[in-house]
Amino acid sequence: MTVSAANKVREPERQPALQARLDCRAGQVTQTAGLAPGYVQGNLAILPETLAAAFHRFCQQNPKPCPIVGISDVGSPHIPALGRDLDIRTDLPRYRVWRDGELIDEPGDILNHWRDDLVAFVIGCSFSFEEALLAEGLPIRHIELGVRVPMYRTNIACVPAGPFAGPMVVSMRPMKPADAIRAVQITSRFPSVHGAPVHLGLPHLIGISDLAKPDYGDPVPIHDDEIPVFWACGVTPQAVIAAARVPFAITHSPGLMLVTDLQNKQLAVL
Repeated sequence: MTVSAANKVREPERQPALQARLDCRAGQVTQTAGLAPGYVQGNLAILPETLAAAFHRFCQQNPKPCPIVGISDVGSPHIPALGRDLDIRTDLPRYRVWRDGELIDEPGDILNHWRDDLVAFVIGCSFSFEEALLAEGLPIRHIELGVRVPMYRTNIACVPAGPFAGPMVVSMRPMKPADAIRAVQITSRFPSVHGAPVHLGLPHLIGISDLAKPDYGDPVPIHDDEIPVFWACGVTPQAVIAAARVPFAITHSPGLMLVTDLQNKQLAVL
């Protein structure tokens, strides 16, 4: 055996979450739903230090759509508690850059946009409770179809904090009524990743006029024996950033998340 072959044999297998981040860094990932099963994925919001305290308060006032799972130090692109070799600037498939509330760029990394005054917030994602739903045999349509979960802006107002105010965004999964009841029970165990649904059925009551036209993500069919089930969504900060016309911010592209080293089972409260 050659030295190089021996080294190859001894090389440890990479942990799935780390491998997912490396693949994102290399531009090899187009969506993260179902990626690195068992590991927590997070929404991303990056703001200047001058706005970070107000945004932190906003998240605390709105824990359903904005449960924080990690915060960086000012100017640091790393959050060691969420993953070794994690780099906020490169480890998501696609980002969104905002100026004065307007989307100005959707790059594959934010190395050219990073500043020493930025603070990164990682917000819990419903992908974590989807693992628990699947384990109970509940079907999830967007995973079956290999598309992004449909997300909608609603008429549910978030509790304002400083300049941050705006509508709650929800994600939707079609389910048979009996499955929806079970989904409420299961997801209630995961408050740090949005918890139980905020609405079931009758989308017009929360300001959604057409389920076939999501504001973010991709549409999915709803069968005649199903109802739409809506969970608070971590894309809410993007709607709020736009509504508040925040001077500068960076977020993830909806449905394309940060894979962390945290495990979903660590988030269950029961």
